[in-house]
Amino acid sequence: MQNSKSTEEIAFGIRRRVFEHSIHNNGGYLSQACSAAEQLAWLYNEELNLGEPTLPMIPKPFGGVPSAENTGYHTGAGYNGPFEPDLDRLFIAPAHYALVAYATLIETGRMAPEGLDMFNKDGSSVEMIGAEHSPGMEVHNGTLGIGLSTAAGLAWGRKKRGEKGKVWVYMSDGEVQEGQTWEAIQACAHHKIDNVKAIMDVNRQQCDGAMGSVMEVGDIGRKMEEFGAKVVWVDAHNLDEIRDAAKTPHRGKPLIILANSSPFRGMPSLQLRFPRLHYVRFKSEQERADMNRDIAKSLGIDPIDYKH
Repeated sequence: MQNSKSTEEIAFGIRRRVFEHSIHNNGGYLSQACSAAEQLAWLYNEELNLGEPTLPMIPKPFGGVPSAENTGYHTGAGYNGPFEPDLDRLFIAPAHYALVAYATLIETGRMAPEGLDMFNKDGSSVEMIGAEHSPGMEVHNGTLGIGLSTAAGLAWGRKKRGEKGKVWVYMSDGEVQEGQTWEAIQACAHHKIDNVKAIMDVNRQQCDGAMGSVMEVGDIGRKMEEFGAKVVWVDAHNLDEIRDAAKTPHRGKPLIILANSSPFRGMPSLQLRFPRLHYVRFKSEQERADMNRDIAKSLGIDPIDYKH
């Protein structure tokens, strides 16, 4: 599925769409759009070999949990195309990046813009915290740390079957505070699961503030190498560095790209809310108006007419 827009244009569109949505709804995951836009734009627009979506452009309402009686149940992975041996699979590990992931699907023509109007509404599959039925999501990763493990299991199975499709994981650095992340790297190295790759958004932020104030994690790159991964550091906003990193040889090892990012990229006025950036809900109408004016100026667009 080819896109006529450049990856740079898609990254800008992701930030703009998340900004517009957040202003209209008096809050949103703005810092994640700042840090992750280039990474997700690159995955969907360049790196992943995905087929056409198999689900409606406007998402269906929540259809219930899997059961023998619920024969129409499906995961949101259909927005990434069909499960074919030669096509790639993507696991989005930080479920709180859902708003940014939905914006990416829209910018790459995989979901209709109307889908975002369903965000966090009762009965909707377009969840605030992405679940397995949410657009673009294959499994429920609300428990941080399980994404790499799940992807590793699938990649191991694909390798056993001789399938050529790659398995990618999108991660956030808060996950390294979970032991399962390290177990997954260790298991990949032991079983030589080298058909799994990950790119991690290293923005040093988490729900309760800056990571260093919650739990210091030290040199995560060196640790990952000790556990058996091939690690490459990149500037998260430099697409050429990301492209080159993805080509790094890693025979017998998982490849993990550590993308050093800024949670203010494109929206410098968010620094006024540091270190509480996980979910930015405006504290007053004045702050909302100020952020609307200042971020719009930084993005080079008109302020949002959210009162109408």
